[in-house]
Amino acid sequence: MNEPTDYNPAFMQRAVELSELAYKSGKGLPIGCVIVKNGVIVGEGHNEIFSRTNPTAHGEMVAIEDACKQTGDLQLADCDMYTTLEPCPMCLGAIYWAKLRKVYFANTSRDASAVGFDDSFIFREFGLEPQKRQIPMFNTENTGAMKVLREWQSLNSSASQPWQEK
Repeated sequence: MNEPTDYNPAFMQRAVELSELAYKSGKGLPIGCVIVKNGVIVGEGHNEIFSRTNPTAHGEMVAIEDACKQTGDLQLADCDMYTTLEPCPMCLGAIYWAKLRKVYFANTSRDASAVGFDDSFIFREFGLEPQKRQIPMFNTENTGAMKVLREWQSLNSSASQPWQEK
């Protein structure tokens, strides 16, 4: 494994501690995460899907929420994430929306698959036409919905896109 020179194993150790807390407390699966800014943890979390009865309460999602709350910012562009598991598709999307600078993960998606966490089918689903996915999805055009988007657009508000096309 090639670790960048700014990798700090103490932050990963904290993520590991949180992953243990997650499953031993019964709150969720064994995944922990911390977000670091300027050498200080500004957000942390662990999987809480059972305690929140929420399939989106992954460790990374909880940590991003905490870091945004602690920093008062939706953008975490000068922050790094340390997580015990390679992020799933949902968490990967949130990482891009938050514009995190770097992500360090301990266990790979292959490691996760070997113990029963297999997200590879979701990545495959992304390549299919929406209506051909395991959960079929259909575009139902609605002029009212488009009207709201156009009204919002006229305000010249920012959508906080993760990466602008150049």
